[in-house]
Amino acid sequence: MCRTIALLLTGLVSGTALVAQDADTVETATPILFSSSGPLTLTIEAPLSEIFKERDQESSYHSGVVVLEGGDGLGARLDVQLKTRGKFRLDRRNCGFPPLRVNFKKKQVENTVFAGQDKLKLVTHCQDKRADYEQYILLEHLVYRMFNLFTEMSYQVRLARITYVDTEGDREPLTKYAFFIEDEDDMAGRNGWQVLQVPTVPPFEYTQDQLNIVEVFQFLVGNTDWAAFTAAPDESGCCHNMTVIGNPAGPVFPVPYDFDWTGLVSARYAKPDPSLRIRSVRQRMYRGLCRAGDELDVTLPAFLKQKGALYALVQDQEGLDEKQVEQTVKYLDEFYQIIEDPKKVKGEMYDRCWTPGAR
Repeated sequence: MCRTIALLLTGLVSGTALVAQDADTVETATPILFSSSGPLTLTIEAPLSEIFKERDQESSYHSGVVVLEGGDGLGARLDVQLKTRGKFRLDRRNCGFPPLRVNFKKKQVENTVFAGQDKLKLVTHCQDKRADYEQYILLEHLVYRMFNLFTEMSYQVRLARITYVDTEGDREPLTKYAFFIEDEDDMAGRNGWQVLQVPTVPPFEYTQDQLNIVEVFQFLVGNTDWAAFTAAPDESGCCHNMTVIGNPAGPVFPVPYDFDWTGLVSARYAKPDPSLRIRSVRQRMYRGLCRAGDELDVTLPAFLKQKGALYALVQDQEGLDEKQVEQTVKYLDEFYQIIEDPKKVKGEMYDRCWTPGAR
């Protein structure tokens, strides 16, 4: 297997390869930004009207300021660069307030909550005047935190309550929830690996334990908007809503991201691919790989073990309204009704797995 993946990846990986390491020997270091689950309180002052005019992949950085309040933010005032980013949510037809990338000055962030950070993705609320869009932010943030329960090879996130001040336009100041996502290179490096830029990954070249967790987790949150082996038709590299990390000589691991199209979030704009023949994103569809053996029987106990912790995350999520809590708990209930019943596991998962090339 290692020789196969080495041949696939050689020459396609950016950066210097790390030596493959046993996961048990890697000491993970959590940056201060992600060491707490409490929301940050901060203000972003920037020419937002000018920034939001740029709605393509070639957007440019604009100068701004991040003002941190006291507490773990230490009351700092940080010079930053900001620009728009994303794809679906970058389109002005979908989001009036697009996602942002925030570029910090490394020396300036020393002794602040952003110590060690360089460039971070900021997931924003998308629409100013629709309360449900802010709920989507809280739910998507929740999905990331749920996945953290199952593996260190996952993106860390930090919720923030942000006041946006447009310094050169006529946008009124507003305060909304948002969240920062760990940089992909930092996530890979924290686990002792690197991000691999590859066109495809053969299914059985992944470390199967991690792939199993990803596949079951996507079923848990009702996500069909992902691909672990190939890119989407309009993407140049592998894989759709999946970061590939590891070593060119193996092992290789999939790490999912971008969960706003999940059934758990159930955003009003989220619709399943027509080819999947499901009515809505709330309808779960298992897209795990068919294998010889009992891999699910090995993986599902981890999800049973974390059941209480998953429900606790939902109940403790700041800002989530009562209706959303009830709907999310119900959605988790439906997942556990399946995996706690061997017949349903067979009917909903084993019998609906997919074989590469079959569809």
